[in-house]
Amino acid sequence: MPHFDLLLELFWTFLKVNLLSTSGPASVGLLYHEAVGRFVTEQQFVQAVGFSSVLPGSDALQLAMYIGYAAGGIWGGLVALLGSILPPTLIILGVTMILHRLRREAWVSSFVEGLAPAISVLMVFTAWKIFQKGGNTGWFGWSLGVASLLAMWFKLPERAVILVAGVLGIVFLSP
Repeated sequence: MPHFDLLLELFWTFLKVNLLSTSGPASVGLLYHEAVGRFVTEQQFVQAVGFSSVLPGSDALQLAMYIGYAAGGIWGGLVALLGSILPPTLIILGVTMILHRLRREAWVSSFVEGLAPAISVLMVFTAWKIFQKGGNTGWFGWSLGVASLLAMWFKLPERAVILVAGVLGIVFLSP
């Protein structure tokens, strides 16, 4: 069993990330700053983001379990998962009770609409950081990125695009 201090640090990190971010994709940027160099390497983080995008389920929870497991084994994965699900569960219960009482107020919908641009910019910034750290793929990486963008523009399933990109990486980038 991992040291108690490590488990506590994992729990606190994922509790903090999930209290300060609003969604799975938005939490990736914050998690990058909190976990890389402390619990996992940049390469492990990029791999975790890639795998969590392909697998079904919540990306944020899969990242938590991956990073927790990498740092502290099974107990680390469970503690990171608990730190990830506790804040949203409690917050959504509280927000639901409040919004149920305020649902007819105009400012509530305006607040929610105001969140969209900030979250969009955060996602673009995070994607750019991951793209830069993803490895030295040169023209192939840029071509694959543009092709992926076009595929998603034409509404192809995101998981299929990511899976195809991974297979192409194996075919063209394997030594």
